[in-house]
Amino acid sequence: MHEVRQLFEKALGLVSPWKVTRSEFDLAHRRLDLFLDFDRGARFACPQCGAAGRAVHDTEDKVWRHLDFFQYQAYLHARVPRIRCERDGVRLVEVPWARPGSGFTHLFEALVMTLAGEMPVRAIAALLGEHDTRIWRLVHFHIERVRATEDFSKVRHLGVDETSQRRGHHYISLFCDLDRAKLLFATPGHGADTFGRFRQDLIAHGGDPGQLRELCMDMSPRYLPGAAEHLPGVPITYDRYHLVQEINWAVDLVRRSEGSRPSTVKRGRYLWLTNPERLNHRQRADLRRLAAQYRRTARAYRIKLAFQELFRQAPEDAEAYLRHWYAWAIRSRLAPITAFARSIRWHWAGVLRWFTSRVNNGILEAMCSLIQAAKRRARGYRTTENLIAIAYLVVGKLDFATHAE
Repeated sequence: MHEVRQLFEKALGLVSPWKVTRSEFDLAHRRLDLFLDFDRGARFACPQCGAAGRAVHDTEDKVWRHLDFFQYQAYLHARVPRIRCERDGVRLVEVPWARPGSGFTHLFEALVMTLAGEMPVRAIAALLGEHDTRIWRLVHFHIERVRATEDFSKVRHLGVDETSQRRGHHYISLFCDLDRAKLLFATPGHGADTFGRFRQDLIAHGGDPGQLRELCMDMSPRYLPGAAEHLPGVPITYDRYHLVQEINWAVDLVRRSEGSRPSTVKRGRYLWLTNPERLNHRQRADLRRLAAQYRRTARAYRIKLAFQELFRQAPEDAEAYLRHWYAWAIRSRLAPITAFARSIRWHWAGVLRWFTSRVNNGILEAMCSLIQAAKRRARGYRTTENLIAIAYLVVGKLDFATHAE
């Protein structure tokens, strides 16, 4: 038995005054219990002020879930000493294998955090035989602990986008460092107030709103007032991919307005919304047949292609090209296209800003895809806070290893 205790002590990394006193193995309940204790006469440091050499006042019995022993659940039991400090009073000593207040060991928590970035929390709870509420509590603790030490002082290029939490217009807003492809801040909603919360978080992590050089976002009227109020003076670049997406929507609205007539061409919507260079020979022939039948949509399609050409222009020619395109689009007599053209006119400087900044939210689009993939694997999340936690895990690039206990 002495050799067995020594084996467990080495496996747990125990050092004096801690030791394993006994072990119990219950095959019926598939469980291993290890009982730890400290040497008689041992003295401990105060967990509050660090003063060493404090005698034991009394003890509290504690239990922690540890990594499984083969296919059996393992638990650590210990009498945790309380010491009396002249400065801080009676304090519970911190044990080396677990953080204060946790029912899990450091190694068990490290396993959970590793799994949480790859699989749903509910699946982790089922795999480990724990309630998912306890797992979520653990995940939130470690994310908040690591985020508290984040340094945002070097953030210069900021991207903002939204992703859905669930159906019914429930969203979270994502603020991303475009230089590091890193999620900085996620918050419920997609309105102007999200910028106020981001500003507070940026300052709390050593960032300076005045040092931001570029802000990239879509033309959403929900975001613009928040950016103007909380990040004044930061130049705005309207994301080129969102702009193309919006004119695609306009083309699709035109298509629907004259789509009541039957057509022999299948997947017509796909053909209208796909760039010609991505179509094969047969699809291009189908598109020509559609263009002959649906002339209004064909005109909207040509205006869309011309708008996309804007981003291939030389910077010195961009504004003149955009003025020419705008004059064509605004006189097109296609309501969705003229509405898009007016939106471009209202956001003129931000559209042309791309030729100076060259920033876009392609990174954020990829982040949203990863977050939505995690949400689908979990079949949704009960709360917004849980979805935000997963967002930080998946695309926050949090350094848990550096902050390991």
